[in-house]
Amino acid sequence: RKSKHDWHYTDLFGQPSYCCVCAQHILQGAFCNCCGLRVSEGCLKKADQRFHCKEIMMSKSGAHSSMPHHWIRGNVPLCSCCMICKQQCGTQPKLCDYRCVWCQYTVHDECMMDYLKTQKCTFGEFRDLIIPPYYLSTINQMRKEKRTDYEKVAPYCRKHWMPVIVLANTRSGNNMGETLLGEFKILLKPVQVFDLSKITPAKALQLCTLLPCNAVRVLVCGGDGTVGWVLDAIDEMKIKGQERYIPRVAILPLGTGNDLSNTLGWGAGYAGEVPVEQILQNVMEADGIKLDRWKIQVTNKGYYNLRKPKVFTMNNYFSIGPDALMALNFHAHREKTPSLFSSRIINKAVYFFYGTKDCLVQECKDLNKKVELELDGERIELPNLEGIIVLNIGYWGGGCRLWEGVGDEPYPLARYDDGLLEVVGVHGSFHCAQIQVKLANPVRLGQAHTVRLILKSSKMPMQVDGEPWAQGPCTVTITHKTHALMLYHSGEQTDDDTSSS
Repeated sequence: RKSKHDWHYTDLFGQPSYCCVCAQHILQGAFCNCCGLRVSEGCLKKADQRFHCKEIMMSKSGAHSSMPHHWIRGNVPLCSCCMICKQQCGTQPKLCDYRCVWCQYTVHDECMMDYLKTQKCTFGEFRDLIIPPYYLSTINQMRKEKRTDYEKVAPYCRKHWMPVIVLANTRSGNNMGETLLGEFKILLKPVQVFDLSKITPAKALQLCTLLPCNAVRVLVCGGDGTVGWVLDAIDEMKIKGQERYIPRVAILPLGTGNDLSNTLGWGAGYAGEVPVEQILQNVMEADGIKLDRWKIQVTNKGYYNLRKPKVFTMNNYFSIGPDALMALNFHAHREKTPSLFSSRIINKAVYFFYGTKDCLVQECKDLNKKVELELDGERIELPNLEGIIVLNIGYWGGGCRLWEGVGDEPYPLARYDDGLLEVVGVHGSFHCAQIQVKLANPVRLGQAHTVRLILKSSKMPMQVDGEPWAQGPCTVTITHKTHALMLYHSGEQTDDDTSSS
């Protein structure tokens, strides 16, 4: 950046604010997205000269294990509490009291004078997630000396250190990514927070190679498509021989469907109802699990096999039929008018419109006459269907548990780590709607380690994890590819049970 700070302009601050340079009350001005400094527009140059932002590396290299507090005066968060006298801070109508940009501790002016001038910063509640400036300074020195034994530096940080990398897609869901980027930079460190509209996951994840093996956690803020993008980048790390640096992945769901997020306990959609501090706490406490990932190969019929097969990676589900048709129409509409699709509610309304339209038109009827299905090499006789869905996870269609269904039928739970796929059929768009409101069950066709679909005639809509296309006659083969290391938030279910009881 040209400036030391990451300035963002605003026409109205969300709380009473005072300029950190001239101490005057301000309604509009600029704030730093990393350290929280607030100034009037006329004081920007002075603020750049007078105040440092969060350091990425310390000026002196070497094996440090502590650093001083970095205090910013004034504009402390509402309802903050002095760490010395335990009384509320920031209650006076003027520039007063201090906040440390690393540990987030707040202190009264008078308490600061008495006690904290020489205190060392502990990095506060999220010390186990933050990459300290002295760690990167030491790593930088080691790289100059062409040493790569970074594991020896880790003890200088903390015993249970699990640095987190935040990858946010600012285009997902309700466009909350921009706000979240700033909130995470305030609590963590700017170098740990990446905007996926400006840098690819593959480049961002190279930070893992400078951190302890098997310790890094990645928080993906976005929809299921963004999560798939990040998992593909992690697969590239394996190809490069960086397997020991592979991180575990948590999800903050910002998309429309978020079925993978729902399956792993992170919820069906985030709208700002949970504080960012609680999200980081959940990431620290989450348990590691394995997620099956599947290879889908689509081989076109004819053309004397001159065309290369299309190859996809599946995390959630593959489908052919009405739900793929709805996704295809939705994507085509969004390409024409992207500004319209700015909220999750509008997205679902458009899906509903196309689903209702297909109930009348029935574009996918007689699918059972056009498709052959094989499960582990065994041909399955298909009833009268319009769609087939192949599931890897428990949720489908924005929160519906498709395999377990309703009623007393004893079906085993769908798992995401058993190397098995669940295959079901649907009679049409109206049947899909009935399943989603728990008025009907899908047609269960079986479980298998390998699934093959042969589309004999005509063009049909298909989709993999919400990415649709129109496909002519072909053979679709689904086989196990690899495992992804994910984080499971078991507290989600507990929270729901407590609120309902």
